[in-house]
Amino acid sequence: MRQIPPLAAVRVFEAAARHGNFTRAAEELGMTQAAVSYQIKLLEERLGAPLFGRVGRAVILSELGRRIAPQITGAFDAMGEAFASVRVESESVMTIAAPRTLATNWLAGRLGSFQLSRPGLAVRLLVSDEMVDLQAGEADVALRGAGGPMAGLCAHFLMRMPVTPLANPAFLAKHPPVKSPADLLRLPRISPEDDWWDLWFGTALGESGDRGQASGIRFDSQVLDGNAAIAGAGLAILSPPMWQPAIDAGLLVQVLPHFTNYRNSFWLMYPENKRNLPKIRGFRDWLLAELADAGRDDPLSAFVAPTTE
Repeated sequence: MRQIPPLAAVRVFEAAARHGNFTRAAEELGMTQAAVSYQIKLLEERLGAPLFGRVGRAVILSELGRRIAPQITGAFDAMGEAFASVRVESESVMTIAAPRTLATNWLAGRLGSFQLSRPGLAVRLLVSDEMVDLQAGEADVALRGAGGPMAGLCAHFLMRMPVTPLANPAFLAKHPPVKSPADLLRLPRISPEDDWWDLWFGTALGESGDRGQASGIRFDSQVLDGNAAIAGAGLAILSPPMWQPAIDAGLLVQVLPHFTNYRNSFWLMYPENKRNLPKIRGFRDWLLAELADAGRDDPLSAFVAPTTE
């Protein structure tokens, strides 16, 4: 076990030795001169030898003080450099957590502009549908689906999750025209057991769809559902904002005008104690500007925050 005197007293000695003056040491440390004198006295008693002497009204280092002061200053400098390297590393890397579909279909293609605006920042995108622990530092920020803000976290609304059936036009051309929600029950549906189907049919028909569809591809990801729909495998229940490029390219079309919103929305979240970090402020401002731009063409009002009762 290291035999080290109280660090508070050592810190006071280092400042007093460096300045050669108790008053200036007190100003640096935010203490009174009396408190500085008291800490020096405690340290001298611990060492059993004086660290300072007086010549008139001035204080000068004793022989012991002159011998140990450079080493103590070096030790504090080394600690300062160690902590500074941690701060630099923390500020030079940005870890963003996002669920798979949002990360793949919406965020990844936009991150380049954020990276260009901060060339000294290494951006890491952590793609996971599991909720990361922001308080434990598993990521700097998270884009996550939630019913609202969470305790201990700053939260900014991003977008709602409107859901509706989408399909490839070539697929629709091979089947009888779809004129009503009930017509969809007769067509192949991708991942027919997805609860988004129940949600949509409940809104469009006032009842859930037939969950007993025997055939049909089943996936565990909206990304896979959407790509299968683009390939013509069937109808997929999707959130159009996640598939806007495919819609714009004519690879997917909204089958019927009916849509409903999933109970959760996407939020940007980060720990309250990190809200003033430059990289987090920069990402927040960039992301909200991207959302404002995307919301200029918003037929489903996805970028309009839900009202609270």
